[in-house]
Amino acid sequence: MNAFVITANPPATGVEAVVSNDGWFPDLLPADVRAFARLDGTVTPERLRPALVEAILTVNAELQTFKAELIESGCDALDEVQAVKIDGKSAKLHHYTRAVCYCLMADLAEAYRNLSQLPDSNGKAGQVLERLVIEQNEHRRKQRWAIADLKGQRRVIAELI
Repeated sequence: MNAFVITANPPATGVEAVVSNDGWFPDLLPADVRAFARLDGTVTPERLRPALVEAILTVNAELQTFKAELIESGCDALDEVQAVKIDGKSAKLHHYTRAVCYCLMADLAEAYRNLSQLPDSNGKAGQVLERLVIEQNEHRRKQRWAIADLKGQRRVIAELI
């Protein structure tokens, strides 16, 4: 009897260079992002770096006014903002990293949604696509929560009915 075992691709090996930020927000290590996002080897270093840069740019753009207000109040970097320290780092740094990672995860989930790889029997393609959309929305929600936490705002999003 033959049996096949499907395994995930091994994680990328080698040292990936730090992705430097604008000097006010922290630099990020691709290895830390990989660990947070549980990325396997399907996301190569060549694909991760530009996706991480894009996620940083997206989050930084959303935080532009927040950053300007803090610079005006005398903070030269995010880690100088008054906040509780958890695991030796400012909670603000944790929130920022979380926002970037969830933005990256949503972007990757969208980018890797390839119709040619979807199952085509018994309507499974639709089910898989639906799960992917739910996953993307979940990552975007967590990104928004991290940004709200960073700004010290409430997470509630209310709509008129």
